Amino acid sequence: MDQPNVILVNCDDLGYGDLGCYGSRLNATPALDRMAAEGLRFDDFYMASPVCSPSRGALLTGCYPPRIGFGDFEGLPVLFPSQGVGLPPTEVSMARVLSAAGYRTQMVGKWHCGDQPSFLPTDHGFDHYFGLPYSNDMGRQVGTRTTPDGDQPGYPPLPLLLDDEVLEQQPDQASLTGRYVAEAVRFLRAERGRPFFLYLAHLYVHLPIYAQERFLRSTRNGPYGAAVEAIDWTTEVLLHEVASLGLDEQTLIVFTSDNGSLARAGGSNSPLRGTKGTTWEGGIRVPCIARWPGRIGAGRATSEVATAMDLLPTFAALAGVELPGDRTIDGRDIGALLFDEDASSPHEAFLYYRMNDLEAVRSGRWKLHLARGGAECRELYDLGADLGETDDVLAEQPDVVARLESMAEDARRSLGDARLGIRGRDVRPIGRVEHPSPLTTYDPSHPYYASEYDLADRG
Repeated sequence: MDQPNVILVNCDDLGYGDLGCYGSRLNATPALDRMAAEGLRFDDFYMASPVCSPSRGALLTGCYPPRIGFGDFEGLPVLFPSQGVGLPPTEVSMARVLSAAGYRTQMVGKWHCGDQPSFLPTDHGFDHYFGLPYSNDMGRQVGTRTTPDGDQPGYPPLPLLLDDEVLEQQPDQASLTGRYVAEAVRFLRAERGRPFFLYLAHLYVHLPIYAQERFLRSTRNGPYGAAVEAIDWTTEVLLHEVASLGLDEQTLIVFTSDNGSLARAGGSNSPLRGTKGTTWEGGIRVPCIARWPGRIGAGRATSEVATAMDLLPTFAALAGVELPGDRTIDGRDIGALLFDEDASSPHEAFLYYRMNDLEAVRSGRWKLHLARGGAECRELYDLGADLGETDDVLAEQPDVVARLESMAEDARRSLGDARLGIRGRDVRPIGRVEHPSPLTTYDPSHPYYASEYDLADRG
């Protein structure tokens, strides 16, 4: 088999219930619904964290966040501008793996794995990068404490990067999705003669939401729905471009989200319980659609457990390249799930980490909650019968509880559990640099697009 092209689309805070093919009646998503009808919809697909930096680090490396030092960032749940920590160059990302296999690689959009030299996408296997190094709410905004000289401490002007240089400061966020998809199309056309890997990481639907007027006019769900419909439009552009280039049957496209929705201002994780930042299903189970005409059967759905960590080993296997043998990688090749409707999940257990705390473990249909917000809890849910996690059956299933607690103990030995003071035996350090500095600094004479964005929302 020839090496397939790979396009990975990752949204920001898009909820499980935000797409028509997952039950939304608010958001119009015809392109994504068509993509699901032509491919495979995962109903039990998990990110490795309910917040963005650890989720993205896990996706790129195939490892649970604590494995790569991404459980916390100097005590914070995600990375902030000019922190001296990030994804170290010693980690092996999917871009580096595919680049070694002869792929041309491009990242477009939100990175959020560190903004210092040696942490950026071009230091992790991507030939080129165009996008925001962290969340779109980490620039200057109205409502933020401002010093007499105009500075907003902790929030320098939002940088738009080209490779490793600042191209623009405080860019027009309503225009970014269009600029992103144009850069993606440019890459596809330039690299159509050899295998390519495109990673498109949307800024939507993370707050603040600045949407184009045409989407605001068409949506039934306010700015949130406009952002979802913009995502759908980019999907239609990519599907059209791949078909126009004659690459449909040579291209695997995977669409997903970095964590669940905040579930306010129009977002939905329905029918799941919980939101972004929690280890209820709504915080960490996300949409995922895979399309590859001629290889993935059309109109399929699977309830087998799969994770974003599985994408690295799956892409590597499809590209015909071996993963490094000098480290633990938690993801598994899920090629069988893509191509065989009778295949089973390769995971005996899935672990729900929030920062460095092990908060829950799932095996098969059973999910055992162990902790919540730093406090111990014991709750057992049958996700096969109780998707909304409303009926605690702990007392009725002592054997299941004992089995899942044993799995949790195995996980703690390997990955640790900060709540219990346990350090994992098989964890690697986060990357560090001395004397970190911000990519931008406030300059009152600079011709910013907008010196302060007029929405105070931060997510």
